[in-house]
Amino acid sequence: MATYRDQAIVLRTQKLGEADRIITLFTRDHGRLRAVAKGVRRTKSRWGARLEPASHVDLLLYSGKTFDVVSQAETIENYGDVISQDYQQWTIASSILEAAERFTAQEHEPALQQFLLVSGALKALAHKTYDPSLILDAYLLRSLSVAGYAPSLTNCSRCDAPGPHKYFSLVGGGSVCTECKPSAAATPTPATLSLMSDLLTGEWSGAVESENKSRREASGLIAAYLQWHLERGLRSLPMVERI
Repeated sequence: MATYRDQAIVLRTQKLGEADRIITLFTRDHGRLRAVAKGVRRTKSRWGARLEPASHVDLLLYSGKTFDVVSQAETIENYGDVISQDYQQWTIASSILEAAERFTAQEHEPALQQFLLVSGALKALAHKTYDPSLILDAYLLRSLSVAGYAPSLTNCSRCDAPGPHKYFSLVGGGSVCTECKPSAAATPTPATLSLMSDLLTGEWSGAVESENKSRREASGLIAAYLQWHLERGLRSLPMVERI
């Protein structure tokens, strides 16, 4: 059977039989795929703990008829070990992992930019680089952008009139001017739109100085915008503890 090696983020696991697991993996070069890890639920398994959600691993796999099979697993960094000790961080990590699976609809389709976003977000969470809520919102905005759904945050998304504008429309693709405004549109503050722009472009110096009010409003807009484009929300997102 053909074998290959790849790095992967473990997205989720499920039981298979008495001792095996099906591991949903987001690999660097082969996209999202499901693989069988045989015997990992046995207490004597040497590498079962390496294949837990939010783990960054180096794998040797061989192609199977239904699922590929994991034959070797080496830990690069077990983000889940650190993140799972904090409820807020773990719920945020769960949302990131669920979103990553939703943004990769086709199995075995390479998605390097999405992979780098996921691994970068988990690393920032584990190392407590920024506020966890900001990390989540930055990840969601950038994933939407990579998928082709980046919201306009300055010019009008419909007529391209220079902004900033008063209104934000989920249907309209972000900021809209008064003439293009649909019947239902939010009216976020300029500070909220500025924060969203900072998170999308990686201007962390501005994002970390934002006020809690702007962060809450931005989180609500991002969640609604995500749900509109994914056609249903993330199950784990309502459980996220916002501080």
